[in-house]
Amino acid sequence: MNVFEEIRKEYETRGLDRQDLSDDPFQQFDRWFKEAVEKSPGRWTEPNAMTLSTCVDNSVTSRTVLLKEYEDRQFVFFTNYDSEKGVQLSKNPSASLLFHWPYLGRQIRINGTVERTSREHSEKYFHSRPRGAQLGASASAQSTELGSREHLDDLRKQLDKQHEGQPVPLPDSWGGFGLRPNRFEFWQGRLDRLHDRFQFSLNADSNDSWEIRRLFP
Repeated sequence: MNVFEEIRKEYETRGLDRQDLSDDPFQQFDRWFKEAVEKSPGRWTEPNAMTLSTCVDNSVTSRTVLLKEYEDRQFVFFTNYDSEKGVQLSKNPSASLLFHWPYLGRQIRINGTVERTSREHSEKYFHSRPRGAQLGASASAQSTELGSREHLDDLRKQLDKQHEGQPVPLPDSWGGFGLRPNRFEFWQGRLDRLHDRFQFSLNADSNDSWEIRRLFP
């Protein structure tokens, strides 16, 4: 038996019917996200971890980031604006998010466009982080070449000494992005790979009206 046969699993759930779904995909996300947190087998699962995909010049790049807020009809994460993802999102604000909770047999895909959060918003979140994380964000020229780990550690120590006894200032290159969705897909695993999939598509003439369709698995 090869390794892929050994790790194959069946999804044994009660499934997902249309009547189970809210008409509002943000409310449906809230239900599933809270359940993912409540039923998480451990903090190591990071239920707020999501795959962020960006596309520039027909080249797609994906990475895992952490959702920090979902409010005001948007999903917010924070990063270095000069990083690869920051530069790509500045060039093409269309992006995709993917949440995967294998212990629930569930996924949520979210497509939309991003815009930067205000500096005030970014600063408030930045200073809510542990001081070490603030220093780390300030020390890292994210996505650029680093000669050695020692150099990064030295930069952090220098910043710690420089701002000793004072707040760490928010770097100009660091802040949030908020993704405003135009499409959601809720995926529930089922036996025999006959999964349940429901897609919410934002109607072009409305910011609050969504078309809901069941899709083949």
